[in-house]
Amino acid sequence: MNEVLIQCDNVSMHFQNLLAVDNVSFTINRQDFLVIAGENGSGKTTLMKGLLGLKSISSGNITYHGVTQNKIGYLPQVMDIQKDFPASVFEVIMSGFVNQLKNNFFYPKKFKEKALKNMRLLEIEHLKNTSFKELSGGQRQRVLLARALCATETILFLDEPVASLDVSITRSLFELLGDLNTKHGITIVMITHDVADIIDQSTKVLRMNTHIDFLGTSDAYRKQYGGRD
Repeated sequence: MNEVLIQCDNVSMHFQNLLAVDNVSFTINRQDFLVIAGENGSGKTTLMKGLLGLKSISSGNITYHGVTQNKIGYLPQVMDIQKDFPASVFEVIMSGFVNQLKNNFFYPKKFKEKALKNMRLLEIEHLKNTSFKELSGGQRQRVLLARALCATETILFLDEPVASLDVSITRSLFELLGDLNTKHGITIVMITHDVADIIDQSTKVLRMNTHIDFLGTSDAYRKQYGGRD
């Protein structure tokens, strides 16, 4: 039986006084690669922020098994990120440990070692001292992904991580996420408009339309939607 990490039972949420998530139930299991899809306004981001504890739920329950909210890596939408952030790549990545510092004011050695490990994994170690604002879009996403990995060894949440990136960079990032999932055991939950682009890496699809339109394996999604988004 698959190990459940997060369980969502009959969850409803509001956004600007409108019902955005309507009675949604599903589980996220260890080593899932879950794609959350749907049109604009379908409740995808609201649901993800509820799972992260960034928005309150109106009713229902979210239960965490073997993972806590402060140990979830999170890569928000590009529009939520300051592209001109005045810091080096290494400083940005190290900020992924903030929730784990507790009462400490300095990063312990093990955090710095983990940050360097993640930089090597994502092939950005050579950018360590580069200013974040000088990076290309693809480099910036790898840096932010490394930052998110510093917050977790278990599960990553990504909200449309390839928005505004070109096709070749998008393909490279999706392959990287697939490797993190299959080779490093990281559970991935990703919001996207383009299911067809990520279907080969994913294992499950949840399609939102305020309520759940579809929930099942990626193969079942292919059969029902014929590879369409």
